[in-house]
Amino acid sequence: MSDLLAAYDDSLRTEAEMLGALDVARIGPLWLGTFPGEQGFISYRNLAGADLETLVGLAVEYFDQNARVTDVEWKTRAHDDAPGLHEVLVRRGFVPGEPESVMIGEAAALAIDLPLPEGVALRQITEDGDIRRMVAMQDDVFGSRTGAEILLDQMAADTTIECWVAEAGGDVVSAGRLLPVPGTAFAGIWGGATRPQWRRQGIYRALTAVRARSALRQGKKLIHSDSTEYSRPILERYGFVKVTETTPYERRR
Repeated sequence: MSDLLAAYDDSLRTEAEMLGALDVARIGPLWLGTFPGEQGFISYRNLAGADLETLVGLAVEYFDQNARVTDVEWKTRAHDDAPGLHEVLVRRGFVPGEPESVMIGEAAALAIDLPLPEGVALRQITEDGDIRRMVAMQDDVFGSRTGAEILLDQMAADTTIECWVAEAGGDVVSAGRLLPVPGTAFAGIWGGATRPQWRRQGIYRALTAVRARSALRQGKKLIHSDSTEYSRPILERYGFVKVTETTPYERRR
């Protein structure tokens, strides 16, 4: 697991997390990206020995200077050496979200042929109308109001993003994204959602497999995913390992 964790830190933090950003700034060890939808994002590789109070204050000030940025996420990892970071973030108005497991494994382990329920088909989508249908389903499942405009802007800024859906009777019943990471062996699987009445039929698993096959075609041998407790066991069954835990801290103006 130590090798996978090292690969995660070396390949999937800082520059890799700024793909598709409209603007990127540096404050000491921090990377600050402004993304489509005027969303702020903060990450870093190492905070050991840093003056956390000062760093967090400077990051808040940076995004507060941009009146259009209303939401900022500070992404933490459980294995980082940053004692007291939680307390500093909370004092500065950040609210911790639900922790997720960072899972890593071989793409080939996921890329197997699986049967689908009768009447269900998988396909990659690129048209605006299809993207809007996909996001509407995900918002319904997650109880959110993301809207499609942010994803459409992200896809315009980062053309490597792939969107995949499972459809039945013309309706989107499951969906997820694939994000290959340039210059690395990794691709990420994100945004997995399945309507409740279509769960436990192998649809999400098949959707994961088709994304893994796409990753392999692009030379990506490893898959990473920030997984909930619903999707983590699925990946574990195929040899994926939890290398750390990540918690988003969000601040809204």
